[in-house]
Amino acid sequence: MEEIDWHECYEKLLPKVFHYFWYRVGDRALAEDLTATTFEKTWKSRDRFRHDLGKFDYWVLGIARKVAVDYFRKYKATIPLDDPSVISSSHLIEEKFEEDEKVKTLQGQLQRLSPRERELIAYKYGAEFSNRQIAHLTGLTESNVGVILYRTVERLRGFWKEGQNE
Repeated sequence: MEEIDWHECYEKLLPKVFHYFWYRVGDRALAEDLTATTFEKTWKSRDRFRHDLGKFDYWVLGIARKVAVDYFRKYKATIPLDDPSVISSSHLIEEKFEEDEKVKTLQGQLQRLSPRERELIAYKYGAEFSNRQIAHLTGLTESNVGVILYRTVERLRGFWKEGQNE
């Protein structure tokens, strides 16, 4: 059994886990807290990771998924999306305002999706996982993941067009 380089894994997975949560909850500070909780739980349960059962990445994202489920179960609500501040400060003020409005709009549209759709979008675009990796994490088939993601993205495009016509 090969030894896990925890520093390397942390460096590699931190952005994926953070973006997964940011897509799920829409709040940067909360996503940071949930990411920290995930890595704390990962470290505390490191002796339970089994190489023969799967990749370390999947194991960590599985823990992240449980952290998200626990959070949503505890608070029984979706989170208001009012912290879209992911834009670089080097943008002009007008560009930043326009980007903030687009991010707010997109985050509002994500809240119109089902929890499963939001989770798949978070895995795909937040954690940048492939359909195969998502299938492994969720227990869905790879083709089912692809179909759901395709339909979900089409719905988001429809929501976007609705918003543009208002």
